[in-house]
Amino acid sequence: MGPAGSGKTTVGKLLAAQLKWEFVDADNFHSPANIEKMSRGIPLSDDDRIPWLSSIREALLQWDAQHRNVVLACSALKRSYRELLQINSNVKLVYLRASYELLRERLRLRKGHYAGEQILAGQFADLEEPTDAITIDAAQSPEQIVAEIRKRLALS
Repeated sequence: MGPAGSGKTTVGKLLAAQLKWEFVDADNFHSPANIEKMSRGIPLSDDDRIPWLSSIREALLQWDAQHRNVVLACSALKRSYRELLQINSNVKLVYLRASYELLRERLRLRKGHYAGEQILAGQFADLEEPTDAITIDAAQSPEQIVAEIRKRLALS
């Protein structure tokens, strides 16, 4: 979890590949209306996010029932969002913490993604840093981050 540009997708794909698990990006659950708003630089409201989060929760319940191992990249900015997604103790939360400046620079360099630099301020305003997650410095390389995640979760 973390704001746009924190490395959720890059790290998630690398972690999933190493573990031979599935990777899913929560961005794929957004409605066309949400994508349109974000592409215009308009931050999403709770009303925009709740149907999105509910869809992700349903997927988590299904994956859990099917005993599928999935790495999910999801912003999960607010405590209430994370509580909705915490379906059971099998869900482990990793927070990729980064400064606003680092994320702004990454988003400025990012091409071909609707979530650009303009939504970052809104995401930081909404961010409620978790106290119950594995927190990792997102300024490290993706390889370092994945190694730390695997170590902290004892995933060999």
